[in-house]
Amino acid sequence: MEDTFDFVIVGAGSAGSVLANRLSADPRNRVAVIEAGGRDNWIWFHIPVGYLFAIGNPRADWMFRTERDPGLNGRSLAYPRGKVVGGSSAINAMIYMRGQAADYDRWRQGGLDGWGWDDVLPYFLRQEDHFGGASDVHGAGGEWRVDQPRVRWDLLDAFREAAAATGIPFTDDFNSGDNEGCGYFHVNQKNGRRLSAARGFLQPVLKRPNLSLITGALAARVVFDGTRATGIALQENGTQRIISARRAVILSAGAVATPALLERSGIGDGERLRALGVPVVQHVPGVGENLQDHLQLRLIFKVSGARTMNADYRSLWKRAGMALDYAVRRKGPLTMAPSQLGAFTRSSPEFATPNLQFHVQPLSLDKFGDPLHDFPAFTVSVCNLRPASRGSIHARSRDPHDSPLIVTNYLSTPEDRRVAVDALRVARRIAAAPPLARYHAEEFKPGANLQSDAELMKAAGDIGTTIFHPVGTARMGPDHDPLAVVDSSLRVRGIEGLRVIDASVMPYITSGNTAAPTMAIAEKGAEMALRD
Repeated sequence: MEDTFDFVIVGAGSAGSVLANRLSADPRNRVAVIEAGGRDNWIWFHIPVGYLFAIGNPRADWMFRTERDPGLNGRSLAYPRGKVVGGSSAINAMIYMRGQAADYDRWRQGGLDGWGWDDVLPYFLRQEDHFGGASDVHGAGGEWRVDQPRVRWDLLDAFREAAAATGIPFTDDFNSGDNEGCGYFHVNQKNGRRLSAARGFLQPVLKRPNLSLITGALAARVVFDGTRATGIALQENGTQRIISARRAVILSAGAVATPALLERSGIGDGERLRALGVPVVQHVPGVGENLQDHLQLRLIFKVSGARTMNADYRSLWKRAGMALDYAVRRKGPLTMAPSQLGAFTRSSPEFATPNLQFHVQPLSLDKFGDPLHDFPAFTVSVCNLRPASRGSIHARSRDPHDSPLIVTNYLSTPEDRRVAVDALRVARRIAAAPPLARYHAEEFKPGANLQSDAELMKAAGDIGTTIFHPVGTARMGPDHDPLAVVDSSLRVRGIEGLRVIDASVMPYITSGNTAAPTMAIAEKGAEMALRD
């Protein structure tokens, strides 16, 4: 079977949903968006707390795993990615976070004209529907609702006061370009329901006759005529199907799936491709390299005299009350993002802008998918926002059903190891501040007995885990960058009619959660694709 469209988009996640909306707005453009996962017709994709049931569930998650990492003392990690229309935006933390102005200015200063903060801000504004209305730094009326949290905890208020006591000021907005401070995260929810990219951008326009959504179809490879991309070969219900593209094939499968798809298609390091038995279409050695991710170090503190989710969840009456509160008012704990309170600060004075992000939760568990602890506690996760370590993601074989080879290389540089130790000390300093004294915070993990740099470094390897922000594996760069996969217009080097528009094009990771930056990249990328 063969079908022909103007634009063929691989992936209906954060980037793909935006692209499908924008490219199909002109009825003359026939657009197909291909999703390997299924429809989001499961209740836990829509109730915010459903991430607890979606992550680690093969219905919603691709269930990838990393290779064993020396920096994590030999551990392998689960590496969740959304397996559904909406992609990871259907199972993520719902936190709206653009990053810092300096992130994008760094891209521009590296030779990527048009990617500075002043250049990308209009694309954030175009999408946004902010609860506070339009301003110089926020938009109103867009598809992407940004709302205030609908639940509060005295314990989190006390943590915010404790952060202030250590020199981290209050802030009400992390998205003005300077995210320093401590405050409550704004979330992508609408009327107390999760707003995935599919719900915001894709589903409202599926009635367009020029837009087709194909689900349950795995992209096996890009099809070429010489060095021009002409379509996608899909595996669907045990058969192969070719979807042809007159104008462009756009890969928006994400930082994990996109590099593997490029390599299966013959684009990547020539030696690696030949070892896989893949004919080389274009030697692009940077494909799959430059993996960056935020490693979170999760400290857990036992408390007394504080209400926490650990205790509330164990009470059948309180659980019933939560369900009733959500059903009647769309408020309460069922609206909770994984982290409610955030803080951005520096691990040491040498950093010009905050290089640490804290995610604070009134609950604790060993890892996602495990039960909550049977004692009252809160969790303080801290991330190095700009890691120097670099990993890679590559195709394991020619078979699209094989999971990619994910090598994270966390904590592989002296700078990252130093920041990890300093980050643990900053977290301890906040927990020991007077405003938290009434709750008698006692460190449960990694353990207050660990004091030396060597002990804390080992602890970082023991407790460190991904916070689900992989980027950079098909990075954009100027013409003189030998490892750049795409140019500043997101066109694949040496190939006509093929673009990558997703988180994999980031040359450097942004300072915070990566969903909103990915969608801004898609907004700008759609404009470029239409212009060309």
